[in-house]
Amino acid sequence: MFRPKKVTRGGQKLSTLYFAYTALISPERLESVTEDAEFQFIAHLPETKLIFPLANGKWEGSLPSVRAEAGNTVWGAVFELANGALSAIDETEADEGRAPTEAFKAVDREGRRHPVITHAHVKEIEHDRVPSREYMSLIVQGGRHWGLPTGWVAGLEEYVEDSLF
Repeated sequence: MFRPKKVTRGGQKLSTLYFAYTALISPERLESVTEDAEFQFIAHLPETKLIFPLANGKWEGSLPSVRAEAGNTVWGAVFELANGALSAIDETEADEGRAPTEAFKAVDREGRRHPVITHAHVKEIEHDRVPSREYMSLIVQGGRHWGLPTGWVAGLEEYVEDSLF
């Protein structure tokens, strides 16, 4: 199984930083997986797009992932993980079709870049699918809770609300 390096500062080992953009951004959902995650700050993954390639049969609709794509940004929350928290998160993310990756750097509100672990779908996709409304409502709830940018949360809400047409 993938094991990330610990974040270090001045030679001192610190806990792993985890970037949550999936349903694990919801405080209740994250706490149901691990109690060893502590909120640090909100951040975005620059030049990254939110996509919907995953259908695992447990949710009605597709689940999100991220991929590098110029001109896009994905917002989320960064948590410091302690003890066995990453293993528990890896298991939950794998169940939803995503694998851990260190390919992305999260940028906080002050413009500082942070090495993070996040999870993404690893297979190529031809097109997005229709997202799960129930799953996206957890992401919206978490986005509101942690104070993600209003425009980002409003965009996510469009996946939850009924179409006007």
